[in-house]
Amino acid sequence: MSRPSLSGPFIAPMQFEDPQAAYAQVVAIYDANIAHLRDAMKRFVAGENVGEHVRACYPFVRVHTDTVARADSTLAFGFVAGPGTYETTLTRPDLFARYYQQQFHLLLKNHGKHRLKLEVGTSSQPIPIHFSFAEHEHLEGSLTAERRLLMRDVFDLPDLAAMDDGIANGTHEPRAGEALPLSLFTAPRVDYSLQRLRHYTGTSCEHFQKFVLFTNYQFYIDEFVKLGHQLMASPAAGSDDYIAFVEPGNLVTRRVGQAVQATDALGAAPPRLPQMPGYHLIRADGTGISMVNIGVGPANAKTITDHIAVLRPHAWLMLGHCAGLRTTQELGDYVLAHGYVREDHVLDEDLPLWVPIPPLAEVQVAIEAAVAEVTQLTGHDLKRAMRTGTVASTDNRNWELLPQRTPERRFSQSRAIALDMESATIAANGFRFRVPYGTLLCVSDKPMHGEIKLPGMANQFYRDRVDQHLRIGMRALDLLRALGVDKLHSRKLRSFTEVAFQ
Repeated sequence: MSRPSLSGPFIAPMQFEDPQAAYAQVVAIYDANIAHLRDAMKRFVAGENVGEHVRACYPFVRVHTDTVARADSTLAFGFVAGPGTYETTLTRPDLFARYYQQQFHLLLKNHGKHRLKLEVGTSSQPIPIHFSFAEHEHLEGSLTAERRLLMRDVFDLPDLAAMDDGIANGTHEPRAGEALPLSLFTAPRVDYSLQRLRHYTGTSCEHFQKFVLFTNYQFYIDEFVKLGHQLMASPAAGSDDYIAFVEPGNLVTRRVGQAVQATDALGAAPPRLPQMPGYHLIRADGTGISMVNIGVGPANAKTITDHIAVLRPHAWLMLGHCAGLRTTQELGDYVLAHGYVREDHVLDEDLPLWVPIPPLAEVQVAIEAAVAEVTQLTGHDLKRAMRTGTVASTDNRNWELLPQRTPERRFSQSRAIALDMESATIAANGFRFRVPYGTLLCVSDKPMHGEIKLPGMANQFYRDRVDQHLRIGMRALDLLRALGVDKLHSRKLRSFTEVAFQ
């Protein structure tokens, strides 16, 4: 019996002037290489000698231009910075179909008059075997310890050197003769995050939507689940256009009148919730709302946004509780962040503290409009219920136990009006990964003024505010969706020499 070839199918680079044809070539290259890996892995699990080393590689897309000239565009992305060769590897064309086609279309639109073409071929970047498994495949689980050890010699494993965030951080320096980056993330980095998302949220990456809410309290998730089931139980009405609701374990509830999909039966409620459970209100075009309970702390906030960023969301917002720092604030008041004191420390190596995290006008306006609409407050009453100012985020949950003058002095000097543990991290990672961000918090205690959380106070607070707060966040995302991608992805988030992909 002949052994399978050691290397996956190589498809030589070809040039394209049609974005759809270029995308089809990406699909062909990816599918052929993934099929090669999966076939070899099945043979390996069956005990066959599949060869000394089995390798398959990602597709790449490359563009070259000799001029700075390009079409005038109102977008902050969709064009290369200047003369040169630009390239990136690609993965999961099934998941990123709309995204890739849009990026290809914009590159040809903005540079096509200057003879720019898309070059698509097989790269030299290996696909790690772990990233080739289908959603419900667990082939490696049936291997003996000896066979699992041998797998390391036969197949390529994830290489962390190919996954760093130097491009996003602005520290990447191409070697002599190396192409400039075309996107923020290489294919291995994307695949790594897709695997992590499934692990942390308990849902497949296919279910994530383009607008994301983060919260640090389960109460908000409970309300989101209740609302999701209410929507699914009623016929579609108005402009919500939600067709399904997905919970951890890929448990899918279709809306009344929506046909059940064959893959729905594969979902099941997990025996226990994952670390940061994710829930998804699905729209057919992917512009629905995903919500994740990130729990407590900046480490969780960084972890989940590091991974969701590869899905290129259109916006993410933080909805959570905070400590009010001003005597004039009341429990239940809202805080709209327009600045951040970053004492979370988890991003210090990736995004220096001297980098400002600016408020994004489009997001700020949408949140304020949503508060006014949902609360039905105007003028002075609205300003009294929602204060705009600086939010401080700390990595010390028991900051109240520090010598009192230590935190109080810093908060006063920074003009902070609220304190939490996650908001600055989420905003800073939004800035870092070019994802529009915003924060609307709700004051749940005032420890500097003797109002700490007590069971009775907390229960009343949750009953009065959680549902309203969640609806404000969802309405803000509706307004951002209506605004459109063209206006939402701000140039404030783009650097001097930015990658072309959004």
